[in-house]
Amino acid sequence: MDDVGIAPETGWNAQYIDGEWRQQGERATISVNAPATQETVGEVPRGTTDDLNEAFRVAEAAQAEWAETPPQERSRIVSTAAQLLEEHMEEFVHLVAIEGGGVQAKGEFEGGAAVGVASHAAGMALRNRGERSESTVPGKENIVVEEPVGVVGVITPWNFPTVLSMRAVAPALALGNGVVLKPDEHTPVTGGLLLARVFEMAGLPDGVLNVVTGYGEDIGDHFSGHEVPDVISFTGSTEIGRRVATNAVENFNFPALELGGNNAHIVTDDADLELAIEAGAFGSFTHQGQVCISINRHLVHEDVYDDYVAGLAEAAEHIPVGDPLEPESIVGPIINESQFEEMTDYLEETVDAGAVVEAGGDYDFPYVEPTVLSDVRNEMAAACNEHFGPIAPVIPFSSDEEAIELANDTEMGLSGSVHCRDITRARAIAKQVETGMIHINDQPINDDPQAPFGGVKSSGMGRYNDRWIADEYTTTRWISVQHEPREY
Repeated sequence: MDDVGIAPETGWNAQYIDGEWRQQGERATISVNAPATQETVGEVPRGTTDDLNEAFRVAEAAQAEWAETPPQERSRIVSTAAQLLEEHMEEFVHLVAIEGGGVQAKGEFEGGAAVGVASHAAGMALRNRGERSESTVPGKENIVVEEPVGVVGVITPWNFPTVLSMRAVAPALALGNGVVLKPDEHTPVTGGLLLARVFEMAGLPDGVLNVVTGYGEDIGDHFSGHEVPDVISFTGSTEIGRRVATNAVENFNFPALELGGNNAHIVTDDADLELAIEAGAFGSFTHQGQVCISINRHLVHEDVYDDYVAGLAEAAEHIPVGDPLEPESIVGPIINESQFEEMTDYLEETVDAGAVVEAGGDYDFPYVEPTVLSDVRNEMAAACNEHFGPIAPVIPFSSDEEAIELANDTEMGLSGSVHCRDITRARAIAKQVETGMIHINDQPINDDPQAPFGGVKSSGMGRYNDRWIADEYTTTRWISVQHEPREY
């Protein structure tokens, strides 16, 4: 591929293995379809198990030298990749709209987050993660060193493909690991090939990062069950995550998993209702609700329930829906027809069960109007399932205890939020909600490269960001030195 930056016209028709852009050859291809039009906008190779085997072999061979590269050089390369992405932000936002259906605001948000994650990861290369200590044995010195695990395998989804790939890839590289990345087949460019391009431009040595494009049904099990990677980083559904984890642990590889969510937005009787509604609208309708940490259920105290529903409905009715290439669009298209059908089935089942449509409710593939539902119960389809769409079921509660019970009545435990003027009360509620993350007087769509990101229960294991991901991407070793003769 020619060195023409990251423009859509680049023609992303290759995989990236051992520093080379490998064309289709005799492989089949995967069509990349624009969600807004369903038109094919490009094709990438349909990767095979042979491609994966080579990518892992190459990463393993390149990793040893990369681990010995001075940390300041690793840091420089990761930082340069972040700068390059920032410099090409306008092109990036255009790519996000075409390939993933993300509106301009979503593209800018994701691009900025990916730059932030990579910039923060660059500093991880320079931290001293070793220590020395005295021993209970006279004359012995204990040394603890933390070394790169070796090779990290990364599988990422289509909804926020760039930042979710970058948060796994950038720390792995900064800490001295090799990486093989398989992006989702719906977003092979923004989820994978784009990262290969910016790290190539940044001067990353050949073979350290490899990107194999392909269908999960073809190579997913082979990837997660491969003997080379020491860590398998997976972001996606709980159903597939269980399978990935099973495959990984059979080879004693660590599964770092961020899985599904059914996140509750709790609004108490003394909440600032205007702020709670504004946060609720953002948390439900950002990127068409196709966010693992979006609001899946609005739990609202019965004393403010009617006002909240009315305010959220009014907000939903004023959100522009349309082509993601149009600057005024706030809600864009659903990624594909199967996701659209599942989501609208949940919506129809919920209305049939007695929920009332307060705003929206209409849909015509690939668009779903921002929809607010009242009179919802926790067991209704759009509430008990991760609907992954611009749907806001609003459920009443009468006490803090009931709100906590409703919030926890799910196998998921990813994120959540609590709106309450009394911070002591809000913290007491937040402490009892079974999630890995929860945000007071905000909404659940939050990520900070300096804070741990991940869930509990069926929402995953392990944590991303900062020292938490560094713990997963390094191996801790104890080395002792006996400086004086020891009596046995």
